[in-house]
Amino acid sequence: MKFIAYLGAMLGLLLIAGCGEVNAGVIQTTQTAIIPSDSPSSTVLPTATPPPPTPTLRVLLSEPGTPTAKVSVTPSRANVTILPDLQSFTWQMVADGFDQPVALLDAADKSDRLFVVERSGLVRILQDEEVLPTPFLDLGDRIGLTGSTSAGLLGMAFHPDFSENGFFFVHYTNTSGQSVIARFQTGADLNVCDSTTEKRLLEIDYPIGEHKGGDLAFGPDGYLYISIGDGGGPGNGDQAGNAQNPGTLLGSILRIDVDRGEPYAIPSDNPFISGGGQPEVWVYGLRNPWRFSFDRLTGDVYIADVGENAWEEIDFLPAGAGGGSNFGWNYFEGTHRYQGQPPPGLRLVEPVFQYDHSQGCSITGGAVYRGEALAEWYGVYVYGDYCQGNVWALLRQADGSLENQLHEKVSAYITAFGQDQAGEVYLVDIGGEIFKLIRR
Repeated sequence: MKFIAYLGAMLGLLLIAGCGEVNAGVIQTTQTAIIPSDSPSSTVLPTATPPPPTPTLRVLLSEPGTPTAKVSVTPSRANVTILPDLQSFTWQMVADGFDQPVALLDAADKSDRLFVVERSGLVRILQDEEVLPTPFLDLGDRIGLTGSTSAGLLGMAFHPDFSENGFFFVHYTNTSGQSVIARFQTGADLNVCDSTTEKRLLEIDYPIGEHKGGDLAFGPDGYLYISIGDGGGPGNGDQAGNAQNPGTLLGSILRIDVDRGEPYAIPSDNPFISGGGQPEVWVYGLRNPWRFSFDRLTGDVYIADVGENAWEEIDFLPAGAGGGSNFGWNYFEGTHRYQGQPPPGLRLVEPVFQYDHSQGCSITGGAVYRGEALAEWYGVYVYGDYCQGNVWALLRQADGSLENQLHEKVSAYITAFGQDQAGEVYLVDIGGEIFKLIRR
């Protein structure tokens, strides 16, 4: 039965992968740097007005404001300085029977509940390794699963003050193929949310209907970050040029203030708030950032951006780096020239790590381990590949250098990694299983 589920998943949810030839082995870079071009360049971010916004993009307007919620980050101990003995750890199945799960998260409300997001529109609660019989949320009546392989209920994030206000946010595709970013609110029953509480914040159209990104997360600043793909399709190379055009929301990670404005406000330090791009855009030049995450201790950001035909990449921004970074797609795939010529003076930020399609075809990020049970993993970023089931451990040292090793090849199509409130790490399999990283 699991094999059948995999086949259905592969046909219905090759969310992100491009197809192409296999190249040489894994390449590791040790620092974030400017990608060289054939023309003279400077280190100044572009300020020139970009091409006009894509006409099919519709954004509900907002106004400036400041955040009222903050995510607390409390240091407990230093990161490890060497990777653990990876053979001493494995992935243990803790629950199964889900319908194409694509995300797992906790509400940080001390309830020890885990919320499993299913592509078909349900959010289910996993508590004490038991699945509650009634879904937490049911959006099946408004989810569109046809006309796009990257469709459905894609991501979810709880407000930092969820315990007080009951707010959470989701990213789903509707029956018209649009991405919808919406807010919901729980009532007296914290295990069941009424779907009629929906308040839509954004509706985004796509030129082709693919590469929707899908992730949501609150940063340490209390703002909501949203990953949006370039709107292209496998093998089309972002022909519309959306990722290099901050005048659209596509190929970007957005940053909005959901505590002010109607339906939201723009943080005053967003890079394009004064012009030159859509004010919601925080960073751009991304192909399909299916999963990104904040290190819950440091606030550093890891972005797993799915490649086109040959290379998968991890982009990194240290806490406090600010917005405006351009990660290079579609001039570059990873650190490799893809198409077009970057204009003089354009600053592009390299990935900190990449692997080729001999290792997999679709990267899935990723979480920095911050639990207590496995001290040897403290500070290690765990990520994987959807197609081959490879799981890697990546450790970033204080000087910015990286150590990366293959941990394990699991029998799963990996759609996400998640953490419980204690910081333990879980792996999500589109075939319906949830695994936890444990000591053998």
